Amino acid sequence: MSPPVPFVDLKARVARLRGELDAAVARVLDSGWFILGPEGEAFERELAAALGAPDAVAVANGTDALHLALRARGVGAGDEVVTSSLSAAFSALAVLHAGARPVFVDVDPHTRNIDLTALEKNINSKTKAVIPVDLAGLPVDRDRLYAIAKKHGVRVIEDAAQSFGASWRGRAIGSFGDFVSFSFHANKNLTTTEGGALVLPDEALAARCEQWRLQGVIRSGEDGMDVEVPGGKFNMTDVAARIGLGQLPHLSRFTERRKTLVKRYFGLWDRSLGCGLPPEDFANSNWHMFQIVLPQGVERAGFMSRLRAAGIGTGVHYPAMHLFKLYRGMGWRPGQFPHAERIGAAIVTLPLFPSMRDEDVDRVCDASRKALA
Repeated sequence: MSPPVPFVDLKARVARLRGELDAAVARVLDSGWFILGPEGEAFERELAAALGAPDAVAVANGTDALHLALRARGVGAGDEVVTSSLSAAFSALAVLHAGARPVFVDVDPHTRNIDLTALEKNINSKTKAVIPVDLAGLPVDRDRLYAIAKKHGVRVIEDAAQSFGASWRGRAIGSFGDFVSFSFHANKNLTTTEGGALVLPDEALAARCEQWRLQGVIRSGEDGMDVEVPGGKFNMTDVAARIGLGQLPHLSRFTERRKTLVKRYFGLWDRSLGCGLPPEDFANSNWHMFQIVLPQGVERAGFMSRLRAAGIGTGVHYPAMHLFKLYRGMGWRPGQFPHAERIGAAIVTLPLFPSMRDEDVDRVCDASRKALA
């Protein structure tokens, strides 16, 4: 029997780097400095250099990066933030935690990213920011996005949780723009096992976010300490930072392998099955995920069950958020965003990770064809 094809295989990715990671993590543990030490500083420095960004503030996770961006923007009670309905729950939950109201809009049926025309129509006097989401690592059209933001005088908080290593017209995501938040969760293209980072437009904001991420504390000298702002506990550990530092030099190789696998998916996929495939973008996307949208009439649970029986892992990323009970209680209702609802009800994420073999793609395509037949 062929070995199973998991949805994502962090274990295999880390195994390839195990020797250098073990030695590096051991150095951190032996140093006795686990929080905001030299490894964390090095990770921020190398991250900014890799992106070509002025500053990067490392945090505990991608949600914390959004929290800090919203706080830095001054988002609070009475404000609105426009975002996509088709995303992980965190995009809108961060807005709620800031005390503001998330305003959902539909997605473009081709890219599955936020519909920029709908975004612009929902900007009003209460709009303090917009949060576009790069679904599956495909960047939102940055040229049009920032033109809209400039026209209406709103700030952009890029939810680039899935697009680290992606680019827009030759420029790395995070190397330009306003606030850019990244996630380094276990299933991301670069992982610290759990972590995130926020890239900011100026040094003063970066310094303030550094205070917010660790209880607002500032230090002077050996025993001097003060608190200027009501901070939180959002810091990344040095162990996590070291794991990220160990993977950062390999990111471009990981990305190229993902692209090779995706090209194989496109080449082998049976188009007569009627599934919706993602845009074939090999210039901008980092191919964080490969997702299909099942044809009408195919039950997703049954399809996923048949693939699981064939030893193939799958995922759902994501249901339309405005249909969650939390947001229905705020007045959102079915039928408002037909594209997000249709895609969210039928989307399936297929296996894609750098250590995946060519023959694994063949198996997934063959099993999918049989499951849909």
